[in-house]
Amino acid sequence: MRRRLAGLAGVLLLALPTAAAAHSLLLESHPAPGSTVRALARVTLRFNNRIEKRLSRVVIVDARRVRHELSVVAAEGGLDTLAVLAPPLGPGKYDLEWRVLSADGHVVNGRYPFQVVR
Repeated sequence: MRRRLAGLAGVLLLALPTAAAAHSLLLESHPAPGSTVRALARVTLRFNNRIEKRLSRVVIVDARRVRHELSVVAAEGGLDTLAVLAPPLGPGKYDLEWRVLSADGHVVNGRYPFQVVR
């Protein structure tokens, strides 16, 4: 019985990375999580696989919790990259939120802080 359970556990462990790898993972971004930038004209997010740009969203949230939804530039970047034009941002702390539809059909989202200084 123990061998059977151990074998089943091994099969499940081998299956998990395959299933998790199908979802979009954020590989690179500008601004980077936790970074400080002097100016921000554009936000770029690159994922580990193709994403559906038309169904993706990027939002910058300021310190007062005001949400600025950004327009995705569909023609820019590869199939795995979102490029958006940033609004003029004054000095302060911000959160960048993103939501993408992965190639596997799953919606994935994330959030991270960054800061703008003069």
